[in-house]
Amino acid sequence: MTLVKFNPEKKNNTLLPGFNDIFESVPGDTFFSDRRINSLPAVNISETGEEYHIELAAPGLKKEDFKVSVEREILTISTGQSSENNTSKKTYNRREFSYSAFTRAFTLPESADMDRIHASYNDGVLKLTLPKKEEAKAVSKQIEIR
Repeated sequence: MTLVKFNPEKKNNTLLPGFNDIFESVPGDTFFSDRRINSLPAVNISETGEEYHIELAAPGLKKEDFKVSVEREILTISTGQSSENNTSKKTYNRREFSYSAFTRAFTLPESADMDRIHASYNDGVLKLTLPKKEEAKAVSKQIEIR
C-alpha cells in the first residue's frame, strides 16, 4: 500500500473523483476553511544526549493561558477557551480573530525525568525541556586502540 501525502494545492487530491467539488462552492470563511481544520498548534520535538525538547507555536497567548501536566508518562499541554469581552456595539464586515482551546498530548519515553521538566513561553513559542534520567544519558568515552 502506498501512502500519498495530502496536498491542498492539487485539485484531484482524493480517492473519490468529484468529492472536492462539493466543498468548492462553500464560502471560504465557513467550517471547512483551512483556518478551522488546522487548529492545533505546530510542534517541534528534538533530542540531545542530555534532554528532550518540545517547542509549540502558540502566538497571541500568555503564559498564564497554558496548562502543562504530566500523568502516567503522558505530557499534556492545553489552553482553556477564552473569549473577548467587548462591550462596544461594533458591526463587523469580517471578523477573523478567534480564541479556541486546544490540547496536545505526548507519551514520554521512560528515560525522561518527569520531576525536572522545565517550561518557558517567549515570543509565541512554548518551550519545554525534559531532562533525561542519569542512567539514560548517552555515555561517551574514547577507546584506546592497541
